[in-house]
Amino acid sequence: MPAIPTVTAHNGFTLPAIGLGTYRLDGDAGADAVAAAIGAGYRLIDTAFNYENEGSVGRGVAAADVDRAEIIVTTKLPGRHHPADRARISIEESRSRLGLDATDLHLIHWPNPHQDEYVPAWTALVEAQSRGVVRQIGVSNFLPEHLERIERETGVRPVVNQIEVHPYFPQEEQLAHHRAQGIITEAWSPIGRAKALLDEPVIREVAAAHDIAPAQAVLAWHVARGTVAIPKASSLAHQLDNLAAAEIVLDDAEVAAITALGRPDGRLFDADPAVHEES
Repeated sequence: MPAIPTVTAHNGFTLPAIGLGTYRLDGDAGADAVAAAIGAGYRLIDTAFNYENEGSVGRGVAAADVDRAEIIVTTKLPGRHHPADRARISIEESRSRLGLDATDLHLIHWPNPHQDEYVPAWTALVEAQSRGVVRQIGVSNFLPEHLERIERETGVRPVVNQIEVHPYFPQEEQLAHHRAQGIITEAWSPIGRAKALLDEPVIREVAAAHDIAPAQAVLAWHVARGTVAIPKASSLAHQLDNLAAAEIVLDDAEVAAITALGRPDGRLFDADPAVHEES
């Protein structure tokens, strides 16, 4: 089992540098994939209310022959549940679907700035943490101004912000802001969704230099930058390959060369957190 580096938040909370994304891992196959991943060494499992697979993820966690205390299960509050009363019920419903006494890490999925209810949603998470039904709380897709507002109005800083990060969209300024605030950056779609990325000459050169696959080179880039990558993988072979990437050490020149792939239009889809509204 590979030794997985960890990343630490401002309050001492730590996450392993590689976790398992579960978008579209559902049904019995999804539960089996989660259980297999935990058996392979994963200790961070990421889902969301809107993925509609919390039940399968929970069954996979329960089926794994690993102490529950070692596993960090993350889920996310959807945009339509931002109002405080709905948020409280959504948090309880996620716990029920997952079959857990408490969610280990609960995030607001998107800020939905036009709806402008993310502060009440954050307050509901703060209250849930005080009741012990959520252990750690964070956000996803928040911009610095959203982060600053929820801390200013509640006095509580998120431990995590899960955002889009990959070589075509390296997010250097936002990562620097997170580091300054002690907020862990999690990267969703860390390998991107286009085969073109893995065919980039620089990715292939780095992979060849380390005798690894191109996807592993990208994940090693995330580890080198201090971001937590949560790639989805349904097969055990891909799960093991992704986890092994945590042990690969890139030098500064390799990291810089991959970062230089960043593009002004690098987002995977039209989802700028300044305007995007999730249902």
